[in-house]
Amino acid sequence: MLFHGLSAFPITPADSHGRVDTEALGALLTRIGTAGADSVGLLGSTGSYMYLSRQEKRRAIETAAVSLGGRTPVIVGVGALRTDESIALAQDARDAGAQGLLLAPVSYTPLGDDEVFTHFAAVAEATALPLCVYNNPGTTHFSISDALLTRLADIPTIVAVKNPALAAASMPAAHRATQAAVPAGFAIGYSGDWLAAEAILSGGVGWYSVIAGILPEPSVKLMRAAQAGDRAEVQRIHALFEPLWTLFRELSSYRVVHAVANLLDLSRFDPPRPILPLTPADRRRITAALDSLSAV
Repeated sequence: MLFHGLSAFPITPADSHGRVDTEALGALLTRIGTAGADSVGLLGSTGSYMYLSRQEKRRAIETAAVSLGGRTPVIVGVGALRTDESIALAQDARDAGAQGLLLAPVSYTPLGDDEVFTHFAAVAEATALPLCVYNNPGTTHFSISDALLTRLADIPTIVAVKNPALAAASMPAAHRATQAAVPAGFAIGYSGDWLAAEAILSGGVGWYSVIAGILPEPSVKLMRAAQAGDRAEVQRIHALFEPLWTLFRELSSYRVVHAVANLLDLSRFDPPRPILPLTPADRRRITAALDSLSAV
C-alpha cells in the first residue's frame, strides 16, 4: 500500500550553496505527518532533486527518517543523468531509511524505450525497495507509454506509476488503458494538483501532490473526499483551491510553493539559481489565494 493515498512532496529548503536546512525540512515533514498524509515524496521535482548534491540528498533522507520516525513512509526520488548515479542514489536512500523509490528517466541526450527500460531495470535491481515509475514528460521530455510500462511492470520491484493527470473528459479512458497495461494490484497514481482529484475519482489510487507538501491539512481533506467518491465535496474544496491552481499554472508550482513557504515562515530560502524568486506583486496574489483556503 506504499504507493496508495496522498503522497506529499515538500520543498527541500537549502541555502544558495545548496546546503539543506535540516531544521526547516524537519518542520515541514512533521507538519505532513501530523496532518495524516499517507506518505512523503522526498526529493521529487518540488524537492529540488536535480539541484542538490548526493551528500545533501543523503542528509535530507536522514532528516526525514529522524523527523518521521517510520510513522509516515518516505518515497525518495533517485533520478540522475547516469545509471550508475541513480543506482548510488537508490542505495543511499535504502541505507538512510527510505521505504520506496521514485525514478524519472532524466536525460540530456534523448532516450529510446530500450534505453529507458535498461536504466530502470538496473536501478530496480540495485535494491529490494519497491520502485515507482515517474512519468513526467513535461520535465524529462520522454513519455512512458503504456506499452513500455507493461515491460517495466514485469520487473518484480517496479510496482507503481506516477502519471500526469489529464482533463476530466479524458481521464477515465486513459486510466482504463493504463490499468489494462499492468498487472492487477499495480498502483496507478497521478500528479498535476489541479487535475488529480478527478483522476482519483476515475480510479487512481495515489495522488502525488505538490501542494500537500506545504499545505497538508486541506490537501488531506480533498484527497479523502475523492477517495470516498464524494464529488460534491471534491468540487467544493477544489473551488477553494482554484486561485492557487491558477497561480500554479501561470507561475509554476515549484516557484509558488517556495513563495508559500516564505510567506508562512516555513523557509527563509528562495529557489536555487538560476530560478528567481517571485515578485512582491505575485506574492500578494499568493497571499490572497491562501486566504481562500481558510474555508476548507
